[in-house]
Amino acid sequence: MEKKQISILGSTGSIGTQTLEVAQAHGMGVYALAAHHNIRLLEQQVRQFRPKKVCIYEEGQYAKLQEQLADLPVQVLCGMEGLCEIAGDTHADILVNAVVGMVGLLPTLTAISAGLDIALANKETLVAGGSLVMEQAAKKGVAIYPVDSEHSAIFQCLQGNRRGQLHKIIFKDRADNQIHRILLTASGGPFFGRTREELANVTVADALNHPNWSMGNKITIDSATLMNKGLEFIEAKWLFDLTPDQIEIVVHRQSVVHSAVEYQDCSVIAQLGVPDMKIPIQYALLYPERMPCPTKRLSLTDYSTLTFEKPDPETFTCLKTAIAAITAGGTAPCIVNGANEVAVAAFLAGKIGFLDIGALSQRAMESIEKTEITCYEDVIAADTKAREFVRSAISK
Repeated sequence: MEKKQISILGSTGSIGTQTLEVAQAHGMGVYALAAHHNIRLLEQQVRQFRPKKVCIYEEGQYAKLQEQLADLPVQVLCGMEGLCEIAGDTHADILVNAVVGMVGLLPTLTAISAGLDIALANKETLVAGGSLVMEQAAKKGVAIYPVDSEHSAIFQCLQGNRRGQLHKIIFKDRADNQIHRILLTASGGPFFGRTREELANVTVADALNHPNWSMGNKITIDSATLMNKGLEFIEAKWLFDLTPDQIEIVVHRQSVVHSAVEYQDCSVIAQLGVPDMKIPIQYALLYPERMPCPTKRLSLTDYSTLTFEKPDPETFTCLKTAIAAITAGGTAPCIVNGANEVAVAAFLAGKIGFLDIGALSQRAMESIEKTEITCYEDVIAADTKAREFVRSAISK
């Protein structure tokens, strides 16, 4: 039996490096790798896993990477064109999309067009272009396996329940699926329970200190503002074809219960595990098989208490804004996502305060005209307007 071949976009990030751990543990082949700018680590990965193709998104690093890999039989690519070439190459069995930001949308659409299954860790793909992505995936019969721990948990909780309908649940056909609602758990980040007055002086170092998860800077800030959970709310709507009133967010500080599904008969099925992204990564790559995972096992007796609380959208306004955006529909989620990306980058650069992230995202959604999404260009136009709006607001 031939080894399963994977391509990874975002291989030097947190999800990418853990994906390579899983791939190595299960003897998978690595067909292609792509990174944003970290050519030092990317070169190490190429020398270890020997892919056929490698891409550096930052085009200024292209010549240097070519030089460093000149002794290896690997095709070196760059930019968005390189990402899309890898995404559309069906020599791989599955594409892991773990890039950060809107840059992930076009490669996702390219993979779908090529008929390549996707393990999706890039939130923006569904937040900004959910209707477009899921419609195209359904037409091409492409499977989109969620890598986010919460969405993976929901996906796992659906197994064995209307199994013949499972494909339809994933690909936008909610008819007779027996789901009443999903319970999307949130760690609450490092600041849950604080007042807005206490959040006003939060530093970048404070916000990057997540109590449970080790993640990249952008997603860690999103977790601190609860925008991450708002974006996951939007993703869940598209992945499982739910209405907003079928999704409930529950703050669970211990990050042991990763999410749950409630069925029409009032049964609730949850997925539990240690907070380690290798578990959902492996499930996406090996589905439907369950194999030993390179992480520690959960011991419930290590936890004296598991707590569940309601979120505070009045203090963490990013959550409120994201839910309002998906309720409004059209380009509203795309606008919020683009505004948030620019605001988070400005916060990390010390240009704005912590609370300004939510304020700018909300202002962008309220100020920019919302339209329907019919094509990729509609998404890009809305994203561009949102980014320009926030940059202008910051510069004043």
